[in-house]
Amino acid sequence: MVSYLRGTLAAFEEDKVIIDVGGIGFGVYMSGQSMGRLPSVGSEVKLHTYLNVKEDAMQLYGFLSRDDLSVFKLLIGVNGIGPKGGLGVLSALSPDDLRFAVLANDVKAICAAPGIGKKTAEKLILELRDKLKLEDALEHIASDSEVPAGMESHGRIQSEAVQALVALGYGSTEALKAVKKVEAAEAMEVEDVLKSALKYMSL
Repeated sequence: MVSYLRGTLAAFEEDKVIIDVGGIGFGVYMSGQSMGRLPSVGSEVKLHTYLNVKEDAMQLYGFLSRDDLSVFKLLIGVNGIGPKGGLGVLSALSPDDLRFAVLANDVKAICAAPGIGKKTAEKLILELRDKLKLEDALEHIASDSEVPAGMESHGRIQSEAVQALVALGYGSTEALKAVKKVEAAEAMEVEDVLKSALKYMSL
C-alpha cells in the first residue's frame, strides 16, 4: 500500500495532479480545496495517499495532512459515498467545516457538495455523528490555536459558548466557526469567549 508520496509537482490536471517520484509520474486525485493550496509546478510536495483498487483500475487519492485523509476514510465508509464522492464533499467543505456541519445537523451545508442529495447528507450525518464528536472538534480547534494544557476546561468553556450562541438564535455551524476564531486564554470566562465570538458574528 502507498502511504504517501514525496516528489516534484509536475503538472495540474482537471481533477488530479502529477507527482514525479524518481522519474515516475503518479497521477493523484485531489479535492479542489487541496489543489488550491498546493505550491507551484516544480516544487517538492508530500501527499498522504489512499489507494483505491477496482477491477479495472487502481487510483491514488492525495491529501495534504493525515487529518484530511482520516476524514476522507470516514466519508467513504458511509454507504453510498465512494472515493470520488468523498473528494466532492471535501472540495465543498474543509474537514473542519464538515465536522461543524455534522455536529450541527446542517444538511444544507453538506448538500452543497456535488452529487450529494438530502437523503445521502442525512445518512452521512447519522453515520458520522458518533465518530465526529463535539469534544473531538473542540480539541481540534484548540490544537490549531496552539492552546496550552488545560484542554478539558478550555473545551468545556468553548462548548458552553457555542450552546449560548445557539440559544441566541445563531446556527450551530456558524456558532462553532465563530468560537473557533476566539483565541481564548486558559482562564477566560464563558462570557468573555461569548463576547469575542459575537464580534466575529457581526463581521
